[in-house]
Amino acid sequence: MTNEQPNNPLHGITLEKILNELVEKFGWEDLGYMINIKCFQNDPSIKSSLKFLRRTPWARKKVEELYLLSRSNES
Repeated sequence: MTNEQPNNPLHGITLEKILNELVEKFGWEDLGYMINIKCFQNDPSIKSSLKFLRRTPWARKKVEELYLLSRSNES
């Protein structure tokens, strides 16, 4: 049995990769504006943001949705 997930567009993409790409594309300021999360607005860092996102499913979902939206707009 394989772990393939053909219907999951995030399969194989780490949360760290998602966050790094969003920060590179939008910057912390715009990211904090688009997703109202304090860890994006006050002294943001990849490490602290990952810690928060891994413990907070609703916030992670918003980040993943923004990532998918930003990727679909590139096409």
